[in-house]
Amino acid sequence: MDIILALKAIIMGLVEGFTEFLPISSTGHLILAGSLLDFTSEKAKVFEIAIQAGAILAVMWEYRARIGAVVQGAASQPRQQKFILNLLVAFLPAAVLGFLFSKAIKAHLFTPVPVATAFIVGALVILWAEKRHKMLAGSHRIENVDDMSVVDAFKVGCAQCFALIPGTSRSGATIIGGMLFGLSRKAATEFSFFLAIPTLLAATAYSVIKERHLLSLADLPLFGIGGLAAFVSAFLCVRWLLRYISTHDFTIFAWYRIVFGVLVLVTAHFGWVTWAE
Repeated sequence: MDIILALKAIIMGLVEGFTEFLPISSTGHLILAGSLLDFTSEKAKVFEIAIQAGAILAVMWEYRARIGAVVQGAASQPRQQKFILNLLVAFLPAAVLGFLFSKAIKAHLFTPVPVATAFIVGALVILWAEKRHKMLAGSHRIENVDDMSVVDAFKVGCAQCFALIPGTSRSGATIIGGMLFGLSRKAATEFSFFLAIPTLLAATAYSVIKERHLLSLADLPLFGIGGLAAFVSAFLCVRWLLRYISTHDFTIFAWYRIVFGVLVLVTAHFGWVTWAE
């Protein structure tokens, strides 16, 4: 395997893992990183989606006890059945819209400038949501994901639809959306983690199957390296984020998005960085 290509795969995997579960848009960062690394072919786009599986495996490992309990109780325990139903209901809105409009979105929005713009807009939403959350401190209805109703799950699923716009952030849309709909910060974050499992696994499978003509067995080592890097970095990120939200809000991520988005727009406008289209 080409050493330079392997290094690019590792970097992309690390970017995926460290950004997938933070409200800063993993897709946006992958598009920008791929542009800087000249990693922008059609196969590279499949790679960016496929390595999400590594990040999801990290979440599944972190929550293996809960996932095991859900699997064991799926046939007989109402609590686990309700949890599965909530995930299914939350998964469907973005799955349907993604299936219908993914081609148009990729054609028009998967480029650096739209991504940077979405970074900034998403940041403003986070700042507004955090200000609102502080004003209504202690008024959230749901402390735990098991307390969510089907309607609550559907609302979070609708919020996830905004993540179809690159640069918005799937985790940001679901976490902030959940908080706006009455979930505590912890409940919104954990449900975002769980919802990522069917959402990203489905996206990975769909992309790989649809674009299988671009792939060969020779690509497995590259995908494996990227997936492993995504797994390790995502595992570290999830552990850190769960500790972080116990004492902090998401304001810092909003300011990061603004600075990063403005930086991309300025460098693109003046031609200081040649962002690949």
